[in-house]
Amino acid sequence: MQLPFKRPHALLPALCALAACTNGVAPPPSATTPTAACLPGERGYFRASLRGELDAELDWRGAGLQCEGGARPEGRGLRVSFLGPADASGRQLRFVFGIAAAPGVGMNRAAPTNVTVIVEGQRQLYATQGDDKCAVEALSQEPVAAATRPYPGEARLYRVAARGYCIDPAATLDGSARLYINRFDFAGLARFEDNEVHASAAHD
Repeated sequence: MQLPFKRPHALLPALCALAACTNGVAPPPSATTPTAACLPGERGYFRASLRGELDAELDWRGAGLQCEGGARPEGRGLRVSFLGPADASGRQLRFVFGIAAAPGVGMNRAAPTNVTVIVEGQRQLYATQGDDKCAVEALSQEPVAAATRPYPGEARLYRVAARGYCIDPAATLDGSARLYINRFDFAGLARFEDNEVHASAAHD
C-alpha cells in the first residue's frame, strides 16, 4: 500500500487500517505513534453536525484538538485530519478529509471531498468511499509563520481552513450503519514539500 504522507504521522496507522479493515471494522492505531498539535488559540478549530449512528454537534478547539495534513499521493489533492477530545463516554473521533484541491492554493468553488470518520479504540469507522458525496465549498491555505509553528520542520507549513457539506452519508464498509455529516467547518495544519507546492502552482 502506498502511504499518503512521506513523513510518519499519527494519521498513518488509521489510514492503513482503513485499507485493511473488513465489515467496517478497523484495527486500532499504534499507541506509540506521536500525535500532532493544532494551531494555538482560535486559529485551529473543528465543527461538525452529526446524525445517524452518532448524534452530536461538535465544536473542538484549543489544547484538546489535534490536527495534521499533507499532500495526497500522485497529485490527487490534499488530506487533513482532526482528532478531538474524549467525550463523556471516553470516545474519541478522528475525521479525515481528502480534498481534490491543489496543495497551498486556495479556492472558492466546490471541491469533491472524501470523508472518513474513525472511532478511536472501538475498531469502527465510517467512510463515504468516494468523493461524490461531500464537497468543500470554500478553502483557504495560508503559510504559517515560523514563529507561530506548533512544531519545527523544514517543510512548508500551511493553515488550511475550509467549510463544506455532505449530501449522502458515510457508512461502515458493509453498509450496516450510516453517519450523516450535514456540515463541517475547520481550520488545521498541513505540511507540504517545496516540490508539492511548486507542482501545484505549475499545474494551475
